[in-house]
Order: sequence, then structure tokens, then C-alpha cells
Amino acid sequence: MATTITPKSPESISPLDMQTREAVTDGLVELLKPAVEEIDERVKTVRESQVELRSQIDSLADDLKRISESQAVPIDLEPYVKKLNNSRRRVMLINNILQNVQERLNKLYTNVSKETARKKSMLDPQNPASVK
Repeated sequence: MATTITPKSPESISPLDMQTREAVTDGLVELLKPAVEEIDERVKTVRESQVELRSQIDSLADDLKRISESQAVPIDLEPYVKKLNNSRRRVMLINNILQNVQERLNKLYTNVSKETARKKSMLDPQNPASVK
């Protein structure tokens, strides 16, 4: 037998229930906030390393092309240049994915901050915090 839980309207919630909800909300926000900030910082670091890697791949591919064009090399370097270009393409794809993840994290962080400010202003109506 499934039971459905209907949310109470804000007027019907007792002050104790409201305080409990606020405490749980604040606890969750404080628990998640450092994790979101750490993930965001790590994503930034990975993106920076991806940009550096892409730059190094481009440089190496250019060097291999110049060597291949200027000298009669006993080894055909074209397959290696193609592999480097494929690697560069993959690095760019990963960089785009990381950028999307970072944007989502920033939105999540902004929403958490707004919700925290809103909840605090609801708890302390004498000194309302400015909600953006």
C-alpha cells in the first residue's frame, strides 16, 4: 500500500517543524558546499592541464610535420601526426565536457547560495538578508 506525502503549506507548519526543516536545510547546504567548491577547483585544474596538453600536442604535431617535410625520413611520420591530431580532438572534447560540468557546478553553487540566503531571511524577519 503506497502512501503519498502531501507537502504542508508554509502557514500550516509549526515553528518547531520549520526550525527542524531549516536546520536540515542548513546542514545539507553546509555539507555540500565544500564538496561543490572542491569539485569546481579540481575541474578548473583539469581544464588548465587540458589546455596545456592541447598546446603541447599542437607543438609536437607541427614539429613532426616540419621534420617530415624537410628531410627524407626513413619512417613515415604521417600516421603519428594523425594520431596526435586525434588525441588533440579528444582533448578538446574532454575540455568541452569539463567546461559544461564547471558551468553546472557554478549554477548549483549559485542556487545553493540563493537558497541559503532565502532560508536565513525567512528565519530572521527582523534582519532580512538581501536575496538576489
